[in-house]
Amino acid sequence: MAGTDAAGRRLLNRLNPGVGGWQVGAATVVTVSICLGLSALLIAATGGSPIAAAKALYQGGMASQSAWTSSLLYVAPLLLVAVGACVSARSGFFNIGQEGQVLIGALAGAFVGLRLALPGPLLLVVVLLAALLASGAWAGLSALMYRFRGVNVVVSTLLMTFLAQQLVAFAVNTPWLLQESRLGTGVVSPQSNPLPENARLVSFGQFPNLQVNTGLILALVVAVALALALARTRWGFRLKMLGLNPVTARHAGVKVGLLGGLALATSGALAGLAGALLLTSPVGTNRLQPGMSLNIGWDGLLVALVARNNPLLSIPVAVLFGVLRAGGGFLAATGVPSILVDVVKALLVLAFVAPPVVIGMLRRRRPSGSSGTPTTPTATPTPTGPAPRDGADAQVPATDATGGPTTASTRNVMEGRPA
Repeated sequence: MAGTDAAGRRLLNRLNPGVGGWQVGAATVVTVSICLGLSALLIAATGGSPIAAAKALYQGGMASQSAWTSSLLYVAPLLLVAVGACVSARSGFFNIGQEGQVLIGALAGAFVGLRLALPGPLLLVVVLLAALLASGAWAGLSALMYRFRGVNVVVSTLLMTFLAQQLVAFAVNTPWLLQESRLGTGVVSPQSNPLPENARLVSFGQFPNLQVNTGLILALVVAVALALALARTRWGFRLKMLGLNPVTARHAGVKVGLLGGLALATSGALAGLAGALLLTSPVGTNRLQPGMSLNIGWDGLLVALVARNNPLLSIPVAVLFGVLRAGGGFLAATGVPSILVDVVKALLVLAFVAPPVVIGMLRRRRPSGSSGTPTTPTATPTPTGPAPRDGADAQVPATDATGGPTTASTRNVMEGRPA
């Protein structure tokens, strides 16, 4: 893995507010207000009431302790996917195959949980580890394809999502693999048997009071630990160096291929752990099913984008998306299609992502040190005399943006190809 995705690095740099962050904050407030206004207009256009829809979202996601219980069940897998996306984006690689990696994690966890007979909570630990390792290896395949064949990481991770969906569908439709056992002459559904009780995550609290699943505690611990690691460790510094300038990282002694591949594998492993939470927590049926990912992979990626690849900021954003998911089921009672929740989430992502990108573009257009009046750059005069002699007409090496000579490796990285 000789280089990183140049388009990904440019987007990562534009999402960093940098100097003048107050401008980004003010613009974000404006864009979020516009987003909420557009959402209200869409709800009104479908014949619903924006006020009634807002009340339904509130009642379904925040109005009671049982509503918060449902919201927090979604927060845990969303947060794990988002934190993994932050790690891969920090290295300059954009992993967008989390939806498939969630399914691979659930597939590995179900296979181990139903095939092994281990005592007590040991089975749960093995299920989580199997999901972690399997999905990490799955994402690592994209790293290997990039390293040896130059396959774009964004393309490979996306396409492998469809392969993961087919693998899960094959597993739950094959009797000798993971299809549920037939009871008498009953109909067999495309799903696995339920996991044993000792392979499921426990919750604190009793319905209708607030219940906190241990999966949420695990996700919070992972988010805080990775935030500290990215900010305070040598590994985090090298990962940031790799994302900003892989050529400089290589000259500094960083093993670019190994570090980038591990970052991508870590992102996939955390997505697989999110799939294990969907399998072992009360958010699902504790069975492996083809559609059990519930778009958690896509939404987790959106959480990371809104949080601007900050693991700690991903926590409140994941809570917001969890509330939207839990409250979305209540919209049907108001006559508003629940699909509008996805539209609202998409608008929110645009509202949070667009301001730093637009302001960054405007800053680059404005000449440095100007007082508001643009200046016209003076063109360098072209010599018209006779060509120099005695070897003076040798070609001047091309230079990069820093003024140094542009090597073949640098040109490849700038153009998005492997160095």
